[in-house]
Amino acid sequence: MPFLLVPALLLGVFVYGSLLWNLLLSLTSFRGFGDPDYSSLGPGMYTQMLGDPSFIVAARNTVVLMAGFTLLCTGFGLLFAILVDRDVRYEGTIRTIYLLPMSISFVVTSIFWAWMYNPTNGVINFVLSGVGLGFLTVDWLGDPGTKLLAITFALVWQFTGLAMIIFLAGLRKIPRDQFEAARMDGANLRVRYLRVIIPQLKTTMFSAVVVLILFSLKAFDFIFVLFGTFPGPGADILPVMMYREAFAANNWAYGSAIAVVLLIGTLISLTPYLYYQYKKDLL
Repeated sequence: MPFLLVPALLLGVFVYGSLLWNLLLSLTSFRGFGDPDYSSLGPGMYTQMLGDPSFIVAARNTVVLMAGFTLLCTGFGLLFAILVDRDVRYEGTIRTIYLLPMSISFVVTSIFWAWMYNPTNGVINFVLSGVGLGFLTVDWLGDPGTKLLAITFALVWQFTGLAMIIFLAGLRKIPRDQFEAARMDGANLRVRYLRVIIPQLKTTMFSAVVVLILFSLKAFDFIFVLFGTFPGPGADILPVMMYREAFAANNWAYGSAIAVVLLIGTLISLTPYLYYQYKKDLL
């Protein structure tokens, strides 16, 4: 008990205590000067949030980024895992290549993709022009209509390898006898995967989705390096807005309120996974 008391105390003070203090701060009008006034708590910041067009745009972008990033990473990760699971040659080398982007920090990834998205000298527009698709060349990071798409694509490139490894681990746990039995019964390759293999990856898919959702909320680093605290309505997300309000505008109460909304949104996103695990444990 004395051994467990120390980490429990540190966790309680610096994690849960900070969450509670952040919640209280969001109910004040604290601007970063002096001490917060806790005598008159109220939902003023949350009321302001609902009428703030910037918050609405940032919340929409956050949901779109989370959904697009998670779906694409899950789809590509599952596809690559199936291809690698087919006993291809140099499997270890292929896994390393797919996982290599995961070893790169968000800062390096941001700079790397900023070069590639350069409208004049970037490789993206160069390749599009070279294959006769010059009409698709745009200023990817300057056009508000393509900013979020460019960010999503770069993040998918970085994290698809992680999804692939998670699915590959799930595939390797499925007995090969089932696959062979389905083949002997006359099922083609597509039916074998859709009816036999993929349905058994439900738990693995839940795990991959949860991890990817959490990583999508960490896109702050990527966007901050590219655009700073003012990415514009085309790329603004709630973590960036939270940082901007708290540290650039000294509106600590409003920034804390955005942080609370982010926490609630994350918990809501994780609820299906937690419920599934709970039901699984009961069985």
